[in-house]
Amino acid sequence: MSAPLVVSIPHRLGREEAVRRLKTGLGRAAASIPVLQVEEERWSGDSMNFRIRALGQIATGQVDVAEDHVKVQVVLPWLLQRFAEMAQATIRKRGQLLLTKDDGK
Repeated sequence: MSAPLVVSIPHRLGREEAVRRLKTGLGRAAASIPVLQVEEERWSGDSMNFRIRALGQIATGQVDVAEDHVKVQVVLPWLLQRFAEMAQATIRKRGQLLLTKDDGK
């Protein structure tokens, strides 16, 4: 098994608002990536465990929300490891959009 892909995304929202945005926006963010399907999303407090399917492969991971950052860890199967850098950049970009946009306020 490979080492997890880890992305840390800073934010200034506070823990509660970051969790709220992630809970409401994660499905929309995943839906915008055609080859990605969220199969499981399970929240426990400020942490979420998930399982996604991409290109027929299953990846698992965890999201931990802190007061000033979100840490995303994803374990990619070996067939998807060649896309690790692209996945890391996409996670960072979409996470920053979700955690920094004005949200209509």
